[in-house]
Amino acid sequence: MTDTPYIREASIHTIEEIMPVMQAAFDPAFGEAWTADQCAGFLALPGSILFVSETNNIVSGFALVRYVFEEAELLLIAVHPDHQGQGIAKGLIKKVVDWAKYNRVKAVFLEVRLGNQALELYLRSGFAKIGTRKDYYRGQSGEYHDAITLRLDINM
Repeated sequence: MTDTPYIREASIHTIEEIMPVMQAAFDPAFGEAWTADQCAGFLALPGSILFVSETNNIVSGFALVRYVFEEAELLLIAVHPDHQGQGIAKGLIKKVVDWAKYNRVKAVFLEVRLGNQALELYLRSGFAKIGTRKDYYRGQSGEYHDAITLRLDINM
């Protein structure tokens, strides 16, 4: 039996704890995972925030967000495959939306690779497709994949 996931704001010191989730959740064939240095670089910027989900005191998921004025971007969200299907990603999205409301953010944007099964979760969570970025992602073997750009309007 597992504990209910607990979602909290984390710091740059949590990066090593999210890396196992990063490596397990993102298929290396698509080149979407970030390195610890990339995550640390973003968290060092003003307006960046990291949320982590913990299950049984172990990081089971995370969301990396940045905001400027009234707009935010959900840069990364991932759940370890061992914990998928438990509502963790939905909980992380809710945490991001609650945080956005609190900080008077009016819209949250994200990009997702065309064909990524997470697209359905985002659409069910209220995000709407606003565009396509042709050949945005470069896969490990050199092939390119389109990105779908999504927007969620935040109702205050």
